Amino acid sequence: MPKFEYVARTREGKRETGVVEVPSEDNLVSRLQDKGLIVTKVTPVDKGVAVKTSVRQRRRRKFGHSKIKLYDLVFFARQLAILLDSGITIHKSLDAILKQVDSAKLYKIVADTKADVETGLTLKDALAKYPKVFSDLWINLIESGEASGNLALVLDRLAQYLEMQADFRRRIISGLMYPAILFIVALGAIFFFVLKIVPTFTGLFSGFNIELPLITQILIGFSANVKKLFVPSLFIFGGIFFIFKQFIKTTHGRRIFDKFKLSLPVFGNFFKVLAVERFTSEMATLIEGGVPILYALEITERSVGNVVLEEVVKSIKINVREGKALADLMDESGFFEPMVVQMVSIGEEVGELSKMLRRVADFYATYLETFIDRFTTIFEPIMLVFMGGVVGVMLIALFLPIFKIASASSGGGL
Repeated sequence: MPKFEYVARTREGKRETGVVEVPSEDNLVSRLQDKGLIVTKVTPVDKGVAVKTSVRQRRRRKFGHSKIKLYDLVFFARQLAILLDSGITIHKSLDAILKQVDSAKLYKIVADTKADVETGLTLKDALAKYPKVFSDLWINLIESGEASGNLALVLDRLAQYLEMQADFRRRIISGLMYPAILFIVALGAIFFFVLKIVPTFTGLFSGFNIELPLITQILIGFSANVKKLFVPSLFIFGGIFFIFKQFIKTTHGRRIFDKFKLSLPVFGNFFKVLAVERFTSEMATLIEGGVPILYALEITERSVGNVVLEEVVKSIKINVREGKALADLMDESGFFEPMVVQMVSIGEEVGELSKMLRRVADFYATYLETFIDRFTTIFEPIMLVFMGGVVGVMLIALFLPIFKIASASSGGGL
C-alpha cells in the first residue's frame, strides 16, 4: 500500500503529523476526520514532487487585475466552501483555487496562505495577516468554523453574505448611474454653451450699435466671468475637495458628516436605512456562523459605515455585556424603527435572532432598491425640464438681440 505523510490539527489547534500506509489519500482523510482532526496537508511519500506552476497560472499572476474586487472575495469564499465540503484538504483546496484566481494580488495572498497552512498555521491566523483584504467578519467566522469543525458550512454562509452584498451594491450603483450620467451631460452642455457659444454671439453683437436686452447682458457677463475664473475655480474646488476628504478621515469629521447626511430631507432616511441594513445583515451572518453576540456587536461596530450608528452599537455592546436584552437597548437608543425592535425582540424570545435580523436586512434592502427606482423615475423628468429651461433662457437671451438687429436692418436703422 502507498505511504502518505499528513499534517493535521486538533480542534484545540494542536499540530499533528505522521506517515501511514493506507489504500488511498481519500481513505486517509476520512480516517483523520473521523478522529476529529482538521487535515491541512496530505503528501504521497514516494511521489511527493512539487507541482510546477502552469503557464495559465503564470499568465494570471502577470496579467490579472492588481486590485482585489468584492467578486474576487466572493469567488474565493465560495470555491473554498465547495472544496472543503467535498472532503478536500485545506492545502489542496487552496492549491486548486490558485489555478483559477484572476487578481494578481489575491494570487499572492492565496499562495502565501497555502504556504502558512502547510507549516501548521490555522487558516484564520494565515488570513489575519491581511486585515485590509479580510475583515474582522472573515476572521471571526473562520475562527468559529475551525473551532466547531464546520468550516465549510461557515464559509458557505460567508459566501452567501458576500454574494448578497455584491449584488445589492451592483443594483444600487446601476440605479444611480443613469441620474449621475444625465446630470453630468446636462452640466457639460451648459458649460459648453456658456464657454463656446455665448462668446461667439458676443463678438457678433459687438459689431452692431444696439443696446442689448438686460437678460442678454447678464448672460454675456456671466459667460465672461466663468471663462476668466474657470481655471482658478478648478484649483479652488480641487483644494476644497482635498481638504474635505482629509477632514472626513478624522473621527470628528466623520461624525459631523454622518450627522449631516442623516439630517438631510428625504435622503437622510435613505442613509439611515443603508446603515441599519448593513448592521442587521452582518449581525445575522455572524450569529449564523456561531460567533457570540458580543463579538458580533464588536465587529459590526467597526464596519457599519456610519459614526452615529457605531456609537449606538458601542453603547449597546457595553450594556449587553451587563445582561440586558438587545431589543430593549435598540429601542432605548432611538436609532432603530419600532418594526426592527419588535422583530429583534421576537427573535430573542424564540431563539431565532439571526433569522429575524436577516428578515430585517432583506426588507431594508428591498426598500433601498425601491427608493433608488423611484428617485430615478422622478429625477429624470426634473433634470430634463431643468436643462430645457436653462438652455431655453440662454437661447432667448441670444436671439432677442438678433431679432432687434433684423428689425433695425429692415427699418434702415443700421
